[in-house]
Amino acid sequence: MRSDYLFTSESVSEGHPDKVSDQISDAIVDLFLSKDPEARIACETLTTTQKVVLAGEIRCKGVYENGQWAPGALEEIEATVRQVVKDIGYEQDGFHWQTLEFSNNLHGQSAHIAQGVDAAGNKDEGAGDQGIMFGFACDETPDLMPATLDYSHKILERMAADRHSGTAPFLEPDAKSQVTLRFKDGKVAAATAIVVSTQHKKGYDEGAKEAELHAYVKKVVADLLPASLLSDETVYHINPTGSFEIGGPDGDAGLTGRKIIVDTYGGASPHGGGAFSGKDPTKVDRSAAYATRYLAKNVVAAGLAKRCTIQVAYAIGVSKPLSLYVDTHGTGTVDDARLEAAVAKVAADALGGLTPRGIREGLGLNKPIYRPSAAYGHFGRKPNGDFFPWEKTDLADKLKSAVG
Repeated sequence: MRSDYLFTSESVSEGHPDKVSDQISDAIVDLFLSKDPEARIACETLTTTQKVVLAGEIRCKGVYENGQWAPGALEEIEATVRQVVKDIGYEQDGFHWQTLEFSNNLHGQSAHIAQGVDAAGNKDEGAGDQGIMFGFACDETPDLMPATLDYSHKILERMAADRHSGTAPFLEPDAKSQVTLRFKDGKVAAATAIVVSTQHKKGYDEGAKEAELHAYVKKVVADLLPASLLSDETVYHINPTGSFEIGGPDGDAGLTGRKIIVDTYGGASPHGGGAFSGKDPTKVDRSAAYATRYLAKNVVAAGLAKRCTIQVAYAIGVSKPLSLYVDTHGTGTVDDARLEAAVAKVAADALGGLTPRGIREGLGLNKPIYRPSAAYGHFGRKPNGDFFPWEKTDLADKLKSAVG
């Protein structure tokens, strides 16, 4: 591994058009799971100027059965979509929660997919698709996340909180951030570049108002990044294109699942390619990625490695994973093969051997817990009640015992 280098990660705000789509898709997942914990959902969302379009496949008792919508179901779906847009804060001419045009194109799940996924007779529930999934953790931050991504998320979270509270009334919902850090001897040493582009009220692109916006962003950065990382050599690029009044879905179309690196590890880890939002937990793109993060985080929390990557692979309709791979990038306290065996043992006990049913039941994923994950990353969040259970570190002692 290189020890001296620059590395960069980006994040996008809850008002970014792709994130608007992700949040709507996950709000639909939550809606259906609140009605039927065994619901099957694959919901894609398109957002553009004054339009939201849903498409995908569902199966949900009491809501959509035998090709028919239950009374009031379509109205509840539309109300859920509009509420998400309202909560984000879009009340603009080009995208307004109250006046946008809504189209629902959800329909029934394919019977051929259902027969492969559903449990039947002696057959356990199968994976909802083939694919590879990765989990990752490192000791760069208390959240055991890559520092570049962690800081990028936190900058935008603070800006959104200030916008909602009225502390920064000049901000609008759409924003992006990017943090570049210098690493020396493999450890975070300095912030070399900070990029923040934020949608703003009219006039905040010139003169004293522009200076106010720039000063605000620099204060947010100073509040959130360790002072030791910031210096006169830190370069700031704040709204480098100048004006950013037109934003969100009015400025650029949004689609579910286009921010998979923002959602995961900021490029510090491989990615299997599958998005998370809009999918129920039978889809291993989502649930197995959560399970591997859970295991990797516990490996690092246990002090068994400073960095850990875990990969699993599945075939559609097959319950057990085809492979399990553990790599500590030369930072492990024990041999990777030995650690891999310990991870497999703990996963068998805690997550049913990483079968879709085992993961779902072990982590309690058949609940309406997904909308909060659809902005500011699915990982590095604080576990809270039913939310973000894959961020717990309750397997650390078990992993240490399994290693022996």
